[in-house]
Amino acid sequence: MVKHIILWTLNPELSEEEKKSVKAGIKEGLEGLMGKVPGLIDVKVNIDGRLDSSNCDVMLDSTLESEEALKGYAKHPEHVAVADGKVRPYTVQRTCLDFEV
Repeated sequence: MVKHIILWTLNPELSEEEKKSVKAGIKEGLEGLMGKVPGLIDVKVNIDGRLDSSNCDVMLDSTLESEEALKGYAKHPEHVAVADGKVRPYTVQRTCLDFEV
């Protein structure tokens, strides 16, 4: 199995209300990929409970069957649509950690 962890920082020019809406859209979009992307075992998006000591806004914690499944996930049309429509337009930084478990 492979863990795929992403941390995003939202554009600081967004208002607090816009950030709340964007985070909800990211969560809905990415968690909605369950059952649609082959090899995606689990996906959770954390958007709440952020402490002041944090330096990012959103976390994706996902598990895939294999490295090959991760490669397929990256280019799956529904994942690309979420990334292009709900994530990339509103984020200024992305950090990724992929590892085998």
